[in-house]
Amino acid sequence: MGKRTVIPFGPQHPVLPEPVHFDLVIEDEKVVEAIPQVGFIHRGLEKLVEKRDYQSFVYITERICGICSFGHSLGYSQTIEALMEVEVPPRAEYLRVIWHELSRVHSHLLWMGLLADAFGFENLFMQCWRLRERVLDIFEQTTGGRVILSACNVGGVNQDIANEDLRGIVQVLDGMRGEYDQLLKTFLRDRSVANRLSGVGYLSEQQAKELCVVGPFARASGLAEDVRNFGYGGYGALAAFEPVVSTSGDGYGRCEVRALEVLQAFDIVKELVDKIPDGPIDAKVKGAPEAASAAVSRLEQPRGECFYYSKGNGTKFLERFRIRTPTSQNIAGMTITLQGCDLADVPLNILTIDPCISCTER
Repeated sequence: MGKRTVIPFGPQHPVLPEPVHFDLVIEDEKVVEAIPQVGFIHRGLEKLVEKRDYQSFVYITERICGICSFGHSLGYSQTIEALMEVEVPPRAEYLRVIWHELSRVHSHLLWMGLLADAFGFENLFMQCWRLRERVLDIFEQTTGGRVILSACNVGGVNQDIANEDLRGIVQVLDGMRGEYDQLLKTFLRDRSVANRLSGVGYLSEQQAKELCVVGPFARASGLAEDVRNFGYGGYGALAAFEPVVSTSGDGYGRCEVRALEVLQAFDIVKELVDKIPDGPIDAKVKGAPEAASAAVSRLEQPRGECFYYSKGNGTKFLERFRIRTPTSQNIAGMTITLQGCDLADVPLNILTIDPCISCTER
């Protein structure tokens, strides 16, 4: 056994979009062990349920994370609706999924750009973020916001999208397909990209099961786990849904899953726009959750399954609100993928997990 050295990595590092720290135990140029530390941006948002009523708290949940903002407001709203037995109008369910899938496109394109930047492919980075701007433009046109949308509420959504505008959204996505196909060729077929990602950060299917990793991280290791399969909300209207799965278990597989999920999101939006019914977009919610009542909700965020729990106490303020986020589930798997990799591959390896520290440290 060679001499071992402990090298601190983070919380500030050029490749990290958010702060996370690892103590890397190094032997020669190989990582033997990675010990994570979190807590640098903890904000105590879950505690605020005691000071913000359950309706207003929708807008707090959006601020858990900017990239996953709509998903958090949706997951929280679904939990309160289950708690109070609220039936959401069908049109609102469809609109929620349309915004949620657009958020997935926006998140994955952001990540693909960061990945390209991490291995020095600056032009690819700019092209990914240029396409992402079109999705943000759709958000701005339909909600008034580009990152924090404030479109969801308990009982439905705050604003409608005219059917003509919905068809316009599909036209924008169809226009993006050609350019996105060119990006796909680079990410999935370019030899320089494959050399940086193939074999890096391997996680077997058995390890993924044992560590309960979620999202593209799990699906890249062969686990066909996707909460959208349960058909919650507007997803139940889809004719068929099959998760995007890879079996390589490495950084290339995680890139492949996310890249193909963008095309899948395009198809989901198109199908729901074709099927969306007319009708109200909001069910008026009155009263407060009953004392000692509790409910849970599961949602497939861009990074994986998110679990929400709420407990009422008979007032307009919840007694407890709790989220289990995808990254908090995936950190254990991240430490395994770092073991045995070269020190030079650590930044890229961490990035392939797509960690969201804001969600983790709410």
